[in-house]
Amino acid sequence: MSELETQPWPEATAESGAKPDVPAEGAPAAGFALPQEELERLTADIVAALKTVYDPEIPADIYELGLIYKIDIGENREVAIEMTLTAPGCPVAGEMPQWVEDAVNAVPGVSGTKVTLTFDPPWDQNRMSDEARLALNMF
Repeated sequence: MSELETQPWPEATAESGAKPDVPAEGAPAAGFALPQEELERLTADIVAALKTVYDPEIPADIYELGLIYKIDIGENREVAIEMTLTAPGCPVAGEMPQWVEDAVNAVPGVSGTKVTLTFDPPWDQNRMSDEARLALNMF
């Protein structure tokens, strides 16, 4: 399974043209990236939340199936998730993005979630983790 990309927003600097306000200790001001510890905690909690979402026809969670392509966490703790489905005609295609949004929005510290479906690249079985392969007897 490939690693997820998590991209904090760039820090504000005089060079970027953004106003270089100094954040209060432990809480970054607008324009400043999240502290690394906070980013790591949020990422782990988001992944745990994603592992609670299952395709009803497959006994493995969407994270282990490799349906999550990208997680971006913004400085304001808004989360953008790019995901796919096992097939464009998936019977829960209209519902699963909402399930993902609801699961991630329940994570403490997340201020909002936007889920984008993509089929580029298309999902294939090589994206599944060993855990998913074991659950589906695909060894």
